[in-house]
Amino acid sequence: MPALALFSFATLIPLPLLLAGAFWGGVWVWLALFYISVFTYLMDQLVRIVPAAAQDREFPSADPLSIVLALAHFVLLGLAVWSIGTGQIGLWQSIGLIIATGLYLGQVSNSNAHELIHKGARPLNMLGRWIYISQLYGHHTSAHVLIHHRLVATPDDPATARLGEGYWSYVPRAWLDAFRKGYRAEKARLDRVGRGLWHNPYVTYVAGGLGFCVAAALLGGPLGLLTYLVIVVYAQGQLMLSDYVQHYGLTRRIINGKPEPVGPQHSWDAPQWFSSALMLNAPRHADHHAHPARPFPELQLHADAPRLPRSLPAMASLALFPPLWRRVMDRRVARLTA
Repeated sequence: MPALALFSFATLIPLPLLLAGAFWGGVWVWLALFYISVFTYLMDQLVRIVPAAAQDREFPSADPLSIVLALAHFVLLGLAVWSIGTGQIGLWQSIGLIIATGLYLGQVSNSNAHELIHKGARPLNMLGRWIYISQLYGHHTSAHVLIHHRLVATPDDPATARLGEGYWSYVPRAWLDAFRKGYRAEKARLDRVGRGLWHNPYVTYVAGGLGFCVAAALLGGPLGLLTYLVIVVYAQGQLMLSDYVQHYGLTRRIINGKPEPVGPQHSWDAPQWFSSALMLNAPRHADHHAHPARPFPELQLHADAPRLPRSLPAMASLALFPPLWRRVMDRRVARLTA
């Protein structure tokens, strides 16, 4: 299947199901939830292919799909808040819609925003930034680019999980450290050019997040605001799960007092085809760190990168249970560092 068709199919098919679920509830909610979870897992397991990276002739630009997904993100989030907040669908359908929407935002919208904040074109970069702001996670825009890519696989990187660190311990540390260190990096950058607080993007992150909270309350009342908060916290958790899984236990050696250059050995890759398409090749993480500006269809699987034993979504689910996670992953880390 050509790259454009594969990525478009995987990411766009859930949208009409989710939109129909927001308007009418019923079977549409459960079909959307089934597609994002069970269908994706089955496709990874039953169809064993590893698509090669796209060539320019297959997918000359990833930007049109990213723009469509970004605009759909805001429509979908607003409709879910309105539908549940105003009682358009029943209780169990509302719960299903929250889970399905949170999964879609966590796996597709987060991956798309990640792609966009690495774009040089300012409008595309801003679009990715506002996706994160709408999820009350705007600071990730700064922390990911200025901190994570520079300090990955070192103790100073908030997003790198240490060996033995459980996910539930990781979350507050990673969130708060990323917020603080991202702010310091932005402030230092502004100090160098003589600009003050009001030029700091953190003002936009905080004010924009408050604006989305107000919009959610206007769209759906108190229940709409609660719905919004649950969905975006759920989406945030999935982003942190991806970071947790993709760098767990991996460290850069110190050479002459400095960390060695980032290499494929500092990220866990996952080769499963369908979840990779759904997440815009985010599981090909080693190549992203080697080439942050490389468009997602062109990302490669690295022979030298460690491989997760299951797909990224499956391993993220396992990470929710730290004893089971450590039983599976700690010995793999030990073999890599032996």
